[in-house]
Parts: sequence; structure tokens; C-alpha cells
Amino acid sequence: MVLSLSKDTIQVVKEQDAVFLKNRVKETATKIKMGLVNQTRLITAASELVRNMLRYANGGRCDIEVVSSGRNNGVRLTFTDKGPGIPDISQAMKDGFSTGKSLGLGLPGTRRLVNEFDIKSKIGEGTTVMVIKWANG
Repeated sequence: MVLSLSKDTIQVVKEQDAVFLKNRVKETATKIKMGLVNQTRLITAASELVRNMLRYANGGRCDIEVVSSGRNNGVRLTFTDKGPGIPDISQAMKDGFSTGKSLGLGLPGTRRLVNEFDIKSKIGEGTTVMVIKWANG
């Protein structure tokens, strides 16, 4: 069972908010003594998800939580937007798929950077992506 130990919510509506968010993610990861490699993976995942949120949904919010499971601590990020939604999540999760002018590494690449990954989306209502990176994982 994963328990939330602290929670911080950041509204993201412009590029400067993304920078603030990445800094807060780094602070949170440092606070739980996450190693530099895992911090980098988490921040890279957060960068990709916040960029998608700004590009496709004109922003949203991110909840940053310190979580624990047994003796392991981690950081859970939950990105929520009210954008157009993703019509086909399984297709969006394939390497190389892109609706924009990108390489299509976003969601599948993000999934590989973290320990836990969950995505839910409804057309016309928005998308929620939750990731967890464990300090020792």
C-alpha cells in the first residue's frame, strides 16, 4: 500500500510554471534522499509530461507527493488537465507515435523512466497521468 506523506499542488499555465514545477520536483526528490540518477529520470519524466500538458491542453495542474510503501520512499506526480483527451491511449503509448511534430518518445519514454505509470483520459474531459519514482528503484 502506498501512503501519501505530503502533497503540493502546482498550477501550470505558462512555460515559467514548468520551470518552477521541475525545481519543486528536484527539491522533493532531494528531501527524500533520492539519488542523482533517479532524480534525473524523475525530472525528465516531469518535463515531458508538463510539456505535453501545456502543448495539448493549455496547462493544468500537478500534484507532487512524497509517498511511502513499506520502507521505501518515493515521489508521486499526478498531472491533471481539462484538455481534449487522448482518443487512443494504446496507440499513444507506442514508440514513435506522435500527433505533433515530435519524435513520439513522450509517453512511452516517460513510462520507462519511472517505476509506476498510469494514464486515464476521456475525450472532451481531459487526461490524468500518474507516475511514481521510488528513491531506491
